[in-house]
Amino acid sequence: MLILIMLFANAPARAEIDPGDLTLTVTPERNGNADPFSREMVLLRIRGVYRQPILLEEVIQPSLANFSWTQLGRDTWSKTRLPDGQVAIAFDRVVAIFPHHAGDFTIEPFLHRLTVNDGGVRKVVDVPSPPVQLSVANWTKPVGGPDAKEPWWLPAREVTITDSWSPDPETVKIGESTRRIVTLEAQGMVAEGLPPRPVMRTRGILTFAGPVTRETIITPTGPIARATYQWDVRPAIAEVIPLDAIIIPWFDTVSRTLREAEIPARQIGGGLPDREEDAKPITPASPLVVVGAALAAFGLGLALVGFGAPTRSRQRLDRATRRALVLAAAAGDATAFRARLAPVLQGAPDLARAWRADPAIAAGLDALDGTLYGRGSVTAPDLTDLARRLGRPVRAAAPTGTDRGRLADLDGRA
Repeated sequence: MLILIMLFANAPARAEIDPGDLTLTVTPERNGNADPFSREMVLLRIRGVYRQPILLEEVIQPSLANFSWTQLGRDTWSKTRLPDGQVAIAFDRVVAIFPHHAGDFTIEPFLHRLTVNDGGVRKVVDVPSPPVQLSVANWTKPVGGPDAKEPWWLPAREVTITDSWSPDPETVKIGESTRRIVTLEAQGMVAEGLPPRPVMRTRGILTFAGPVTRETIITPTGPIARATYQWDVRPAIAEVIPLDAIIIPWFDTVSRTLREAEIPARQIGGGLPDREEDAKPITPASPLVVVGAALAAFGLGLALVGFGAPTRSRQRLDRATRRALVLAAAAGDATAFRARLAPVLQGAPDLARAWRADPAIAAGLDALDGTLYGRGSVTAPDLTDLARRLGRPVRAAAPTGTDRGRLADLDGRA
């Protein structure tokens, strides 16, 4: 009410109320200028324009019997200039409505009860809005829709999914557990319209579902629905366990098309560290050992500079490729396994040389190629074992041929 007092403090009192001095309109905002479907959000923009100073006000809303609704934020009051140049007071309210079912509906008038100064006399005036016709369409496509049991009807402007694990699922072993938290957000919905917790089930894991939390965040452009799903996951077998992606269909109310959001695929186990020794904490060395190691390193550095001994660093497949190999191995798909490995064999010759220097890996790669390309009678490789070996860090093998480790002579002679 303080806002009204400030807005009308300098407004001149009119002698009497003329037709058109007080107007109230309700305008439905249809997504894509199309009739909405059941449970799809429609914004009602309620606007009043008043030439008379207003002392008190109250909005009386119709029952909206065929709709769920929520008001978006507080009412706003401002000054506006009319086409004839006069200044008036503007009132704005936004209400989001959600039709319960298809059909043709009439939104009954909103009523703004105003106390005005009519020629020096306080007067109560009811300003109604005209009734509004709103059609809610029937779903005619062969799949989905508001009345289908599956998939869940999710009409929204935008859907986003975030997926977090603690700890990383690739590092979990038997007897350990990891917590997965998936957050689903939908713009243009309330939380009650979001789907129930997705089913996460696969061979070899135990899942313990946690609570589901839901909230609706009110913004000036519409509500945002948020649901958080939680699971504790524990592997029950000592194997790499692939976890498939979970697809969540939704209806894009802007483009008027069916779309899909995805909870991404992951794997349980098979990641870092590859060996138990890699996971052990480093024991602090005594000061004498540190000094001795420093002197030895200094001497070795001099020797390397003097004799040009080549250095070989440890190399490893990138994480995405390691994961892809593990998933292909778990699925028994040798073609996918080889296809994911081919770019590495061509683009990382040092790594490929190191693998060929390892008899077990070399034998596995030969068996893989023999199986796919029919090079004689070979036994199918153990893809799970091969993926594990390929995923370990290896020291780059020395290049064959002339030793290029020594520094060239200063005069350029080889």
